[in-house]
Amino acid sequence: MSNVFEFVATSREKTGKGAARAVRRQGEIPAIIYGGKAAPAMFNLNHNDVNKHLQHEAVYSHILEVVINGNSEKAILKAIQRHPARPQILHMDFLRVNESEKLKVHVPLHFKNEAISEGVKKGGIATHARVEVEVICFPSALPEYLEIDLQHLDLGDSVHLSEILLPDGVEILELSHGSEHDTAVVSIIASRVAKDEDDDNEEEVVVAAE
Repeated sequence: MSNVFEFVATSREKTGKGAARAVRRQGEIPAIIYGGKAAPAMFNLNHNDVNKHLQHEAVYSHILEVVINGNSEKAILKAIQRHPARPQILHMDFLRVNESEKLKVHVPLHFKNEAISEGVKKGGIATHARVEVEVICFPSALPEYLEIDLQHLDLGDSVHLSEILLPDGVEILELSHGSEHDTAVVSIIASRVAKDEDDDNEEEVVVAAE
């Protein structure tokens, strides 16, 4: 993990909807950090600074630095509440990280060589059933993303959860619930255009035979 995302904050004592609205009017985001042995702590973040961080996909699956009044804590981003109509973040939740305890984190999937996969070259299309998976691992093993190579996937082929290559020490949480949870992540299916062309060709053969 090469990137370090630092969220610089100021502590907040007042609670309630009125206090949260006042924070937002000042261009800040009310937030909370919890977990571990320390008590939950409330703080405010600069909205513009947070938006810059959130432009990076990696921020959602990285160990972050939350600096409150100069005191730094390691955490992961647990939840974001957004305004339903405006591009505004209403609240953020952070979970403290303990290096000796495993984390459950959603990690994005990156699909490699989709355009040159065997099935796509034959006119098929890749359908993605997942864009992320929940993994469990120690903080030091947390991957930024998981990569799936589609180059050798033919028409009708799929990649299931159990076929994703995982770094050492990383497990997909869903697979721990049994083999019936080993669902497809991505599949190559015949496109409607390609199917229609095949049907037209079959009709031409029939006419020629007649």
